[in-house]
Amino acid sequence: MITLNKKAITSALAGVVVVGGLLSVWWDIEPDVIDVNALSIEQAEVLGVKPVPGFATMTAVISVTDTLLTKPGGYLTNDKIYPSVLMDNMPAFEFGALQQIRDLALVLRSDFSRSQSQSVEDADLVKAQPALNFENNSWIFPSTESEYKKALKHFELYRTRLANPSSNAQFYARADNLTEWLKEVEKRLGSISQRLSASVGQDRLNTDLAGDSAAVQSTKAASHQEVKTSWFKLDDVFYEARGTSWALIHFLKAVEIDFAPVLEKKNALVSLRQIIRELEQTQETVWSPMVLNGSGFGMMANHSLVMASYISRANAAIIDLNKLLTQG
Repeated sequence: MITLNKKAITSALAGVVVVGGLLSVWWDIEPDVIDVNALSIEQAEVLGVKPVPGFATMTAVISVTDTLLTKPGGYLTNDKIYPSVLMDNMPAFEFGALQQIRDLALVLRSDFSRSQSQSVEDADLVKAQPALNFENNSWIFPSTESEYKKALKHFELYRTRLANPSSNAQFYARADNLTEWLKEVEKRLGSISQRLSASVGQDRLNTDLAGDSAAVQSTKAASHQEVKTSWFKLDDVFYEARGTSWALIHFLKAVEIDFAPVLEKKNALVSLRQIIRELEQTQETVWSPMVLNGSGFGMMANHSLVMASYISRANAAIIDLNKLLTQG
């Protein structure tokens, strides 16, 4: 009898492991890129409104946020049970996308929805932006999902009010507003690019104070240092970059719609489209079962360096676009 119980327990555990493994493979499938223009038109028809400036941007941020919460497996970062507790690629992807949502939410609140620095903030965005800054791994009391759903609700309310001619909600599609958001994007992509490039280790010179002979810093730093991303963090940084790029593609496609007159005036539409193309390359299928970390020109591939190449090129193009919007 004891032997039978042991066999039953062993079989049950094996079943749990197999099912969990299959679920983890399914839940690790990254969401597709959505056609923002088609979705905006569809959502406008559902709501019975006419798309206005800002409608596409809000549709994109709503769609990206909702996808993080409702994709297969749901939001995984804060899960505490098997198999999601053992997964790290999708949580890293979620964090990369979340960072972009947070940055856009902040600019929506402080720039896109305001005509000038002394204007009043939009009531819905005031509630949405802090909710998104809630810790991303809270399991309960309250759960991360509950806070992000609050933000999603206020995003939807703001979008509905935007399309209502009698509402006081506004979205100002101006070049100076767009540059404020692009500056945030530059910083995120620059950081991710450096972390990806450090997969093979680099001896970097300290350029923190370069360009200003009178510049000082609070703590003395070495003139050079060895920078290397931990082997255990390589895949996390890689998938964070994929999540960042995935969200950015949606937001940039929305910007192409909402800021079309501004971009056409500055002759910058083609520049924006090239940035989108560079980021779309980051979403290509990874055929290797793991993120490889071959040395520079070694025998094996280095997926992090390939990703860094796409991210760096996109970031350089964003910097150029920002200059064009400012000076063009």
